Amino acid sequence: MNQSFDLTGRVALVTGAARGIGRAIATALAAAGATVCGFDRDTPATSPFPVYAVDIADPASVAAGLARLTQPPALLVNNAGITRDRTLVKMSDEDWLAVLQVNLTGAFNLIRACAPAMIEAGYGRIVSVTSINGLRGKFGQANYTAAKAGLIGLTKTAARELGPKGITVNAVAPGMVLTEMALQVPEAIRANALAEAALRRLAEPADVANAVLFLLSDAARMITGEVLRVDAGQYL
Repeated sequence: MNQSFDLTGRVALVTGAARGIGRAIATALAAAGATVCGFDRDTPATSPFPVYAVDIADPASVAAGLARLTQPPALLVNNAGITRDRTLVKMSDEDWLAVLQVNLTGAFNLIRACAPAMIEAGYGRIVSVTSINGLRGKFGQANYTAAKAGLIGLTKTAARELGPKGITVNAVAPGMVLTEMALQVPEAIRANALAEAALRRLAEPADVANAVLFLLSDAARMITGEVLRVDAGQYL
């Protein structure tokens, strides 16, 4: 293994780790030698790494989850997210707030809770999973795109504040990724995403996981405050 990608001895925390992109990220980090744990609303029946039931929108639940870890995480991946798609005029207060609380406030809660131990250690790596729709907007996703755009602003601010403490903070922005959930959406939606993609194919969870692994590794030690798109050229 390239030593720059060797995460042996590092504790990694991945939110939304029970399935999809989060599980792929956690698996890649474990393969690179990290000690991995996950937070998720639902715990899987089986998992090669521990996954704790945590509501990341609730600071008390986050604190309780972190208290279960044997060591504070040096690597944090904010991946958990939900959707409640509606057009603006049909979107309820509940739909708006639920997505903001999980997708944006949840990441804030984790960064705020994990940063003190990283500061004390003089080392930390944080990557948040945003979306190309947080860069460009998307019909029917005002809540989701607002949260993902906010996550980019949070990433850049955290990078400025935590950089002097030896902590990098970056984001990965996927386009449509062929997760189980994506494969269940109408074929016309997948076809539209495919037509947008310059590479004429769509990313798989492992493609996003590889980008996250890079940003968490020493190969990216001089990169902070950046948004890396993994979208097969959909945004172009």
